[in-house]
Amino acid sequence: MSATALHMGSREDISDEELVSLAQQAESLGYEAIFTGEAWGRDAFTVLTMIACHTTRIRLATGIVPVFSRTPGLIAQSIASLDRISNGRAILGLGTSGRLVIEQWHGIPYRKPVTRTREYMEIIRSVLYGRPAEYDGEFFQLSRFRLGVQPVQRHIPMYVASLGPRNLALTAELADGWLPIWVDRRRLPEMIGQMAEAALPAGRELYTITVAPQIMCYVTEGAEELAETEKRVRGHMAYYIGGMGEYYYNLFSRSGFQAEADSVREAWSAGDRGKAAATIPDELLENITVIGDAATCLSRMEQFRRAGADMPVVAFPHGSTLDGMKRTMEVLAPANAE
Repeated sequence: MSATALHMGSREDISDEELVSLAQQAESLGYEAIFTGEAWGRDAFTVLTMIACHTTRIRLATGIVPVFSRTPGLIAQSIASLDRISNGRAILGLGTSGRLVIEQWHGIPYRKPVTRTREYMEIIRSVLYGRPAEYDGEFFQLSRFRLGVQPVQRHIPMYVASLGPRNLALTAELADGWLPIWVDRRRLPEMIGQMAEAALPAGRELYTITVAPQIMCYVTEGAEELAETEKRVRGHMAYYIGGMGEYYYNLFSRSGFQAEADSVREAWSAGDRGKAAATIPDELLENITVIGDAATCLSRMEQFRRAGADMPVVAFPHGSTLDGMKRTMEVLAPANAE
């Protein structure tokens, strides 16, 4: 059976009861893990604790928590606590988020994100292993303390959401898994190759790093629902390119869509959200998302696996119905993978 994970958002467009219901369905369908992100909605650890109390087998993953919003010590405390509560099912997903979120929501300077991520990973891994918090870095200088609670797992998997070359190299050096988003499946082998090269100096091999791209997925019924879903996803994609600063704009530009990304930003800056969304070409939807009827979605997901995805992470477009999410989960369940 091929591994598949699920991503659930943290906003108010889904209730706690629905989150628990979807998590329980994912567990019954054999999904490996459920990731939950964190932006300015629910916090990830509280949501995952709630899910842990209503499930028994599925793994519980932060996907992601930003390395700017908490200290390394607090993240270590939180993931160790989640691992205890879930009886050894925790996965720690880390990322930098983006400049706008970090500076305008958290009020913290977005400075040297790759260096900061390295310090977090080194500190968190060390204290989770039970070592004293002795560290002398650019951002953190720690001494004397030791984590006062030990996780169930000797080694809690640590995943990193990275897309730029320097962050990919850091992922290859230190992480157990890689969590890219909005990745063009045609470019996935190239990015995996970059990680493989970066892993060698660290004495690592690529098979030790789980490639887990978050993919926007939705199984539609009929042409009308397909058109509406594509419209929502275009809007979501335009928001990331035009409204989330340089990070995702650079990603789409590196993927060969700079002209389209420029057009999206221009329309977004002018306040024309509809035009920004309409600028997203069909080619991007076809190669970055898994949307369509059941056969189309299964085929596209298999293409992601053949491109190197070890554990695709099924995510849903904003505005998805509960029935649509359940239908998508059933179709893309691990047992249905080729």
